[in-house]
Amino acid sequence: MLRKNILLLFFVITVISVNNNYAQNIPMKFHNGSFGSIYLSIPGVMNPNLSPKSNSGVSLDAGQVVYFFPNGKRGKKEVLFVVGPTWKKDTILQIDEIVRERKKSLGY
Repeated sequence: MLRKNILLLFFVITVISVNNNYAQNIPMKFHNGSFGSIYLSIPGVMNPNLSPKSNSGVSLDAGQVVYFFPNGKRGKKEVLFVVGPTWKKDTILQIDEIVRERKKSLGY
């Protein structure tokens, strides 16, 4: 009896954790419409270099911070955005435009 209860509890915990992971993971596409490379840093995920006129698919959790390098890949990194829990899956983010606006707000 105890063995069945332990297995049932393990099963329930596993299902809950799997559902929480999938509920948080949001697939999206990063689009770089500019003629220059964009250097990003996504802790725990990757450090992508978005090539000019390219798309890159990525799945991120709500709350994930995405950084960029306003002065090129050797400069200080700044927060570009934080993935929100209400973001829709398969959203296409115009990263070049987001970078341009973020640079303005930071005074670059």
